[in-house]
Amino acid sequence: MSHVTRQISRRSMLKATGVAAGAVGIGTAAIPTPATAAGAYAHPGLLHTRTDLARMAAKVKAGAAPYTAGFAKLTANRHAQSGWTANPQATVIRGGEGQNYVTLYNDIHAAYQNALRGHISGDEAHLDTAVAILNAWSAELTALGGNADRFLAAGLYGYQFANAAELVRDHPDFELARAQEMLSTVFGTVSDDFLVRHNGAVISNYWTNWDLTAMCCVLATGLFCDDKAQVARAVEYFKHGEGLGSIKNAIPVVYDDGLAEWLEAGRDQGHALLGVGLMGTFCEMAWNQGIDLYGYDDNRFFKGAQYVAKWSMGGDVPYTANTRDKGAINGWSGRETVTEAAPVDPASTRPIWAMIANHYTKRRGMSASYLTQAAAKSAPEGGGGDYGPNSGGFDQLGFGTLAFTRDRSEDTSASPSPSATASTSASPSASAPAGGSDPRPQGSAPSSASSVSSDGDLAATGSNEVVGWTAAAGVAAVAGGVLFMRRRDRVRRESQ
Repeated sequence: MSHVTRQISRRSMLKATGVAAGAVGIGTAAIPTPATAAGAYAHPGLLHTRTDLARMAAKVKAGAAPYTAGFAKLTANRHAQSGWTANPQATVIRGGEGQNYVTLYNDIHAAYQNALRGHISGDEAHLDTAVAILNAWSAELTALGGNADRFLAAGLYGYQFANAAELVRDHPDFELARAQEMLSTVFGTVSDDFLVRHNGAVISNYWTNWDLTAMCCVLATGLFCDDKAQVARAVEYFKHGEGLGSIKNAIPVVYDDGLAEWLEAGRDQGHALLGVGLMGTFCEMAWNQGIDLYGYDDNRFFKGAQYVAKWSMGGDVPYTANTRDKGAINGWSGRETVTEAAPVDPASTRPIWAMIANHYTKRRGMSASYLTQAAAKSAPEGGGGDYGPNSGGFDQLGFGTLAFTRDRSEDTSASPSPSATASTSASPSASAPAGGSDPRPQGSAPSSASSVSSDGDLAATGSNEVVGWTAAAGVAAVAGGVLFMRRRDRVRRESQ
């Protein structure tokens, strides 16, 4: 495969861009129909809608399987206990000296689990606990630091914080405006900048999951803050972004048997599972606002998820050799060629399958044998704290058996009608396996100006301007060549 060189001016990167809601893909489901009212999106409306929460509560109260097993998994988790006390920090560091990000992800998962438990059980103490945790962090956190891993912190914990906060946004004690400001200025700007600059690296230097963490943060923050332009940019990047997280780069080859190669299957199982879970998260949040990305490009994500499900359970899958460029802009450069799918441990799993399997089989009425098997094998899915103490065990919010199991009859017409579309004025244009180590590539570089490690980590580069890059050899051509555009400048809070 040839490699393509693109020279992009800084000015062109900063142009505004937008995108309309996605078209309905093949399958029986109708996407949620957006209302015509201008203004806010439907809330709650990230991973869980009001209808979803009501379904969970009703099923658990009725003693219905597998909801009861999923709820038991939630209530047994130490993070889901009321009275959890937050330990907020002014600066969270991931990568390099002084790391303290463990505190953040534990508190976020405690907030999410208590909020979910409170909605299902009706126990206000859990909702109060979630609010107290989130308010403590929005009052204290002003910055993210560290080496390149700070982008993983922004992406992962930004989308997770937004989802936890979405569940309590109507609580009378929740500081909504303060949470919106923190998400926008601390998390969203970092993830947004990564999708524009890729930390000063060539566009293919960072593997698929790096882009996807940032994409999830940008989308979740945009929805939580009712920022249509930000949501539009995230969706446009999913479709046409030049990094390896856009759908045709993450899933570069579609085979005749209906499976589609997941690029990061050539790297390792843990990162491939992480990526599939993140793309599913992105699609679910978009779906709940009337944007169908699950069905985009003839259900391309379905084919890629089926591929990873089969491979991760020990099945044989094809893999087309690919070569990606690595290195820093105007710095060191290299190439890496991958020729086959990596070895797997069929016992290894993550809490990602229930959400994806239920969408395609229940909402769309499709046959998804590998997804169904993977979901059954990992059931009942737990959440943060159930998959080891390290960061890899906290990459997904989890509890999919409880949250996403659904009856086909209830969802062939999908979820509640959002109150706004994703349309705006358009301008054409890592984690280790669950319970393992940090989700960065092994041997990531320490922080130093303009340096990129050979494993894909670029250290902090300050205010370097990106003026051009070399696209990866061996990945699918970018549809339309549309770049992710940097969002408008926001007023940053004073950091004291």
